[in-house]
Amino acid sequence: MKGRKKSILPYIPGYDNNAVLKLIFFLAGSYIALAISWAIVMIVYIQADNFNIYFVPNIALPRLADFPSHWYTLFIYGIFHFPNSFMEMLSNMLWLYCFGSVLQMLVGKKQIAPIFFFSLLLGGVFYLLSQLLPGGFGYCPPHIMGPRAGLMGICAAAITISPKYRFYLTDTFSLPIMGVAGVFLVLMLIGSGYYMPVVGMMAGGALAGFLFIKLLQAGYRPAEWIYTIGDKLERMVTPNEQAIAKRNSVRRGAALNSKPPLATSSAEKKVDDILDKILQKGYNSLTADEKETLIRAGKD
Repeated sequence: MKGRKKSILPYIPGYDNNAVLKLIFFLAGSYIALAISWAIVMIVYIQADNFNIYFVPNIALPRLADFPSHWYTLFIYGIFHFPNSFMEMLSNMLWLYCFGSVLQMLVGKKQIAPIFFFSLLLGGVFYLLSQLLPGGFGYCPPHIMGPRAGLMGICAAAITISPKYRFYLTDTFSLPIMGVAGVFLVLMLIGSGYYMPVVGMMAGGALAGFLFIKLLQAGYRPAEWIYTIGDKLERMVTPNEQAIAKRNSVRRGAALNSKPPLATSSAEKKVDDILDKILQKGYNSLTADEKETLIRAGKD
């Protein structure tokens, strides 16, 4: 029997119950999709100007003056990396796995995506507001994208819920999470170019992660509404197998009960008599007419 074609991802160990791994695949896939788009533009137009003009402004967070016409970028800027930043994307995924795995182990898989995306949202707001700083402090690049704020939120959430956690590399050697977070923070600051709006964006992401954990510890479920909506939508589009089976069973029973009994015709009785004769005396005992009748019945 031919089985249904399945994706290879569920066969990755722990993939189905690993929200961090799913998030990493999602972000890596977004990077690949954007890199392919960049390559196509380069092949067709032999220059990157068209990509910077038509693609980047519609997915990257802009300067505050351009934000009213590109407000939607606040919700998508964090899932993309610039196409020429493969190493940055790779290092970000490693940091996400590092802190995300700890956080997932402590608060469960359902909290990973909400913390990450809430951190991106608040980080984006801080990025825009930081551009109002006086003097040159509010200066920033024309466009920015990447999950810095989300990573800061995941990191802040992990150290908030378990500041004494240690990464055991061997049975006798371990690293404190606060030390690893310190290295991460230094690298993030260096990568920010020391632009205050970018630093503000990372601070906003860290604040979101911190507040999310504090709400969880206080007994609140900030992301419960997301999963409630998701469960309702899933029930709307997913067929109820038990109801379908029951309905089919009722229809099948009704069809069987309504089927009239077969009438025994003279031709059928004749064929039955011929078959009985074969059982008693053998096929060679049949006459030519009986053999012809049996052949016609077989064709019918």
